[in-house]
Amino acid sequence: QVQLVESGGGLVQSGGSLRLSCAASGSAFSLNAMAWHRQAPTKVREWVASITSTNRTDYLDSVKGRFTISRDNAKNTVYLQMNSLKPEDTAVYFCWASTPTMAYWGQGTQVTVSS
Repeated sequence: QVQLVESGGGLVQSGGSLRLSCAASGSAFSLNAMAWHRQAPTKVREWVASITSTNRTDYLDSVKGRFTISRDNAKNTVYLQMNSLKPEDTAVYFCWASTPTMAYWGQGTQVTVSS
């Protein structure tokens, strides 16, 4: 079992920055890919960014150049640095992580960007 705990969400003005963190515990030594997803009110959850165990990254087109995903394997933590935030980035952000046999979700952290 892997437990994921997100932190770093909050309220920020348009153009501002936030850094989300997701700490993994439990059987975190077996983590492969990790990712961030988000879900805005009345919308389906969408993938935002992912990072493999070899640090290959990929991003949703609308966040490319503004968001950066990274991971610290020694700390079993994945980060999402979000710059130039826009009101449309407002959502609950969820951490996701996979092992060879399972996938796990965090409980989510709210990000609100005011215009």
